[in-house]
Amino acid sequence: MFKEKVEELLNKALDERPNLFLIDLKVGADNAIKVVIDGDEGVNLDDCIAISRAVEHNLDREEVDFSLEVTSAGATAPLLLARQYRKNIGKKLKVRTNEREIEGNLTEANEEHITLEWKAREPKPIGKGKHTVQKKEEISFSEIREAKVVLKF
Repeated sequence: MFKEKVEELLNKALDERPNLFLIDLKVGADNAIKVVIDGDEGVNLDDCIAISRAVEHNLDREEVDFSLEVTSAGATAPLLLARQYRKNIGKKLKVRTNEREIEGNLTEANEEHITLEWKAREPKPIGKGKHTVQKKEEISFSEIREAKVVLKF
């Protein structure tokens, strides 16, 4: 019952901020609430505070003692939702499937698959040596074991 109340408050708060979306919600046995959010333009401290207040101010500590943590997904967190992939179009991803690992630029993302593009060195079809070729591959979400944005410094 407590978790349902938290979900209801969280959904209401996220409805008021349509650029934010829920990645994960956990309510532990000790009523420790952990909320992970992401946003189409990223997440800042004010976003986390607003979501935290929307939940915390509508729960009564006299009724149920709880702790609350609201965080962003983080730059190194794996991508889990199609919406996260869409917001990262144009960025370089490292994608691990059951068969292999691919690193390439994310050029498309929809509800079923993503499209990666990258350059590779391959043997020339005729003669000796190698040449650079442009590669492109669609990967369905069901094939992806893990995908992360490659950070550049």
